[in-house]
Amino acid sequence: MTLELTGTSRRGFIQASASAAGLLLAFQIAPKAGAAEAGVKPLNAYVRVAPDGMVTIMAKNPEIGQGVKTSLPMLIAEELDVPWENVRIEQADSDPKLYGRQFAGGSMATPLHWEELRRVGAVARAMLIEAAALAWNCPAGECSTDRGMVIHASTKRRASYGSLAGQCAGVAVPDARSVAVKDPKDYRIIGKATPQYDTARIVTGQPLFGIDVRRPGMLYATYEKAPVFGAKVASADVAAAKAVKGVKDAFVVEGGENLSGLLPGVAVVGDSWWAARKGRDKLAVKWAAHPTSAQSSAGFAKRAGELSAGAPQKVIRKDGDADQALKGAAKTVKAAYAYPFLAHVAMEPMNCTAEFGKDGKLEIWAPTQNPESGRQLVAQTLGLKPDDITIHMTRCGGGFGRRLSNDYMVEAAWIARAAKAPVKLVWTREDDIKHDFYRPAGFHFLEAGLDAQGNVVAWKNHFVTFGEAPDKPASSAGMGPNEFPGRFVKDCQVGVSTMPLGVPTGPLRAPGSNALAFVHQSMIDELAHAAGQDPVAFQLKLLGDQKLVGEGPSAFNAERMRGVLKAVAEMSGWGKTKLPARTGMGVACYFSHLGYFAEVVRARVDAAGKVKPEKVWVAVDVGHQIVNPSGAMNQVQGAAIDGLSHALFQKVTIENGAVAQNNFYDYPVLRMADAPPVEVKFLKTAYPPTGLGEPALPPALPALCNAIFAATGVRIRELPVDARLLRT
Repeated sequence: MTLELTGTSRRGFIQASASAAGLLLAFQIAPKAGAAEAGVKPLNAYVRVAPDGMVTIMAKNPEIGQGVKTSLPMLIAEELDVPWENVRIEQADSDPKLYGRQFAGGSMATPLHWEELRRVGAVARAMLIEAAALAWNCPAGECSTDRGMVIHASTKRRASYGSLAGQCAGVAVPDARSVAVKDPKDYRIIGKATPQYDTARIVTGQPLFGIDVRRPGMLYATYEKAPVFGAKVASADVAAAKAVKGVKDAFVVEGGENLSGLLPGVAVVGDSWWAARKGRDKLAVKWAAHPTSAQSSAGFAKRAGELSAGAPQKVIRKDGDADQALKGAAKTVKAAYAYPFLAHVAMEPMNCTAEFGKDGKLEIWAPTQNPESGRQLVAQTLGLKPDDITIHMTRCGGGFGRRLSNDYMVEAAWIARAAKAPVKLVWTREDDIKHDFYRPAGFHFLEAGLDAQGNVVAWKNHFVTFGEAPDKPASSAGMGPNEFPGRFVKDCQVGVSTMPLGVPTGPLRAPGSNALAFVHQSMIDELAHAAGQDPVAFQLKLLGDQKLVGEGPSAFNAERMRGVLKAVAEMSGWGKTKLPARTGMGVACYFSHLGYFAEVVRARVDAAGKVKPEKVWVAVDVGHQIVNPSGAMNQVQGAAIDGLSHALFQKVTIENGAVAQNNFYDYPVLRMADAPPVEVKFLKTAYPPTGLGEPALPPALPALCNAIFAATGVRIRELPVDARLLRT
């Protein structure tokens, strides 16, 4: 095994030094000037052991509600062999020179850190054992550990980690690859349901989030941007804004054309956020004309239809001859599917606090999923050195991919420099919905063929999306060539056409998959019904008896998918329950972000067309170990409910180049009273553990839509679900 950790070159692993405070365990990277504590080397510290035995573990990644502030330290604590009640967790600042990449996205925290952070703990434990062995003049191999103690069984000597911490300075650091890690049967922390570390502070309202930050002398800011993305300020009544009580300043920001950066707008700064908000109301901004104002959702749909009538601009998959196979099919099914733009609507709106020191260096407090890209954006836009920017990562009140972009960070920094004071920028909910990086809309024109036995013999998809060209799609608007049932149908063709877009797009929870699963799994359900076959049996037959299809990152494990399909059918009593009228069950499965998921939704549709999801069953295969079962359960349940919300309610409409929606009244989310129970089963399989915050979402949408069809006979081919189609 090659173990490569954060840093440069071969990235030397654990180092240690002693101080009066105890043991400091860290990754040794390039020296950094100005160690704050005498005797402490400038290290990237993950573990500190205090004389009283309390262990502080640094959480390197942003916490956005996915639980990594708890689960990643659990990996270290397990191998360190310290009682969890003796662990304290601190959020690390953003420091790529010490920690490497620090980000939250792609459900990658577990796969990237499963091996690495366990070995951080194992090396620390080995060093403490060696310190005890040196003190006791015995071989280290005769010593063991138990709950924060080093033990020499034959002499019955015991020493606490706290008492040994100061003796580790002279201990040689073992090669991380050579240290033993625990057998899973000996786990005491990993695999045990563990409350999220910050829960008590959250429910008692203690400051944790970006929106809670306060700085001495801090002012508050709002920022008005054009409804049409990137339009410049033609005029603004800044004098009227400044006349509002409590407003300290108001000024036009020229901005640029990069939709991911500092866009043109007008800033208003006040001694309270409300004063700044009232000042903003007086601006009467007029915006310059912009070419994106010619774009609209209706226009996109019209253009997609026109493009679908011709050949795809690019064929990204061609196996056999799909056209010929369709001609020879016993039955064909043709369908057009579409899905809208979506906003992220994290509960905490975008915000950031920025403060310049007298030395011209900048400090930022931000709820960001991707702090380093924010640092680079701010440095480039404001002409600063990246090393002169410190980013303190606060807890995020949700993200779902929105906080991978840092436009709000560069806005706060720009305003703070102009205001010559610490500034906290807070967006309104309307800002949040109207200035997002949206999940792209998309259009799929499909045709598939069945033989006389109901086998899929042809599959054809013309995908119309956004971008400069098929090989240059807009952010999160592309599709790979291996989407299932690609590689499982002998005669298969997938083509792509694109159209220009002036609306910013970006990843939303389970990017790409959150829309593509709806299309592909709904179409497969259509084929099952056209073949007169049970949808679960049809999927299993389509998967065949193969194990692994393809190689490398795109490999698809059909055996694992069959496993979750069979499990969810058993969990839900699929095909064994007689359901009331206008109640149906739908099934879907999907592979994304390294996870295999199958879901069944039971839903009832009333006479007015309102859909009520009654229950969801989810079968999960994310490998051989769930780090924190309670956090994992929360993630799967939340993702499934999030998917139902997408399917039932959510839609961003572009009109004259701007977003038509404003707030939760016209961009609703699923409320607690309507959220169904979600039953989850984790299948432990012999594969490395992977993340699960995202892959539980995609199957929820088609499973719900397939349930609606089972209940009403109406096929949902466009999202969100239109109740008018379902009325009796």
